[in-house]
Amino acid sequence: MFRLWGKEFKDNHLLKDTVICDDDPETTRTAKIFHAVTEICMEFDLAEPLWLPSNIKEFQRRDKTRFTQDNFIESIDFDYLEIHIIEE
Repeated sequence: MFRLWGKEFKDNHLLKDTVICDDDPETTRTAKIFHAVTEICMEFDLAEPLWLPSNIKEFQRRDKTRFTQDNFIESIDFDYLEIHIIEE
């Protein structure tokens, strides 16, 4: 089972969180990640963030990354959105 945890923070306080699960064995890891990020953004009513090279490197290293205002085209009312793979 694949589970990705999405968390929205402001002033070091957790505002919202959700866990997206994907049990499809035929879907690739990358597709599961992108699908989960899309689901998180739909649930939090956000535009999807842009993956910058720093996000890609951090995610490859730690299975976790943060999206700040630099990753969003629209203005956001929180400090960052963090995603973290909690189970593969």
